[in-house]
Order: sequence, then structure tokens, then C-alpha cells
Amino acid sequence: MFVYSVKTSKAKIFSVLLALAVSVAAIFFVMNKDREPAANDTAISYRAENAAERVAFLSQFGWKLSEDPVEVSEVIIPADFDAGYLEYAEMNKAQGLDLEPYKGMRAKRWTYDILNYPGLENQSGVQANLLISEGRIIGGDICSLDLGGFMHGFDFPSVPQTTAPPLSVTEIPIEATELSDR
Repeated sequence: MFVYSVKTSKAKIFSVLLALAVSVAAIFFVMNKDREPAANDTAISYRAENAAERVAFLSQFGWKLSEDPVEVSEVIIPADFDAGYLEYAEMNKAQGLDLEPYKGMRAKRWTYDILNYPGLENQSGVQANLLISEGRIIGGDICSLDLGGFMHGFDFPSVPQTTAPPLSVTEIPIEATELSDR
């Protein structure tokens, strides 16, 4: 028969239990890493690792768009939001996307032409902008490039537009939201 004894103290037991708890937390974190954030627990997928996922994201809202982007650029989310960017961040927060954690970070902006904007179907100049970081949508908008144009979240409008709608908290002039490569 073999007997083995271990001399322990309360500190050693506490250390082992703490290490075990940290290990369990790390495993939980890794398993839930790819899970959508709680605010996005709807049926909407915010993945955008490739062209098909970007087009599918906008299609979820009813948008028809050109499959090739009009522009792809690298942008830096400002470290300090000015008044215009605060409104842009609030518009995104209203659609379940928070730009705060991305302050001062680089992202890619993918721009697509929208082909079916209600009331403007046969006109050019309505675009969708997607801000993407690490293969996930972190922000974006639907906007008109026309003078006095409009900007709003991804939701498909229920009323056809024939002119620019009045501005509100969630609709801001394009000039106030220009992203730069500073």
C-alpha cells in the first residue's frame, strides 16, 4: 500500500481555488468570444469578414445594393467626439452599435450604392457606409450625397423620400460626420 501526505495551509488552498476560478472564467470568456453582444441578440448578424457578409448585413434591413463597394478606406474613430460625431455615435447607439469602445482606433469604412431607397429608386447618390473592425460591424449609416441630403441608421424607411427629410437627433448633415484619416 502506498500512502502520500500533503501538508497544506489555508493560503495554498485559497491560491488553488483562485487559480481554478480564473481558469473557469477564461474558458467561459473564450467560449463566448464570438457570441453577438447582448444589445445585438436579435436575428441580425453583425459579422462582416467578407463581401458576402457585408451585403447580407445590409440585405437584412431590406436594402438592395451594388455588390461591389464604391469605396473602401481606412478611418480613425476620433479619440474625442466633437458635436457632429457625438450625434453620429448616438444615432449608432440607437441602432445597437456603440462607437465608444473604438475611440482612437482604426476601422475600415466600406461604402455601397443603395439601389432601392423609397422614392429615390432611379436616382444615384444614396449610399450605405459600414464601419468595420475585426470583421464586425461597429457602426454605419444610410445617407444621401445630394446637397441638403439626409443620414439615418440602417432601418429601411417606411415613407418614400422625394426630398431631403427634416433633420432630427438621428439624422445629421453629412458634413458634420466626415471621418478623416488623421
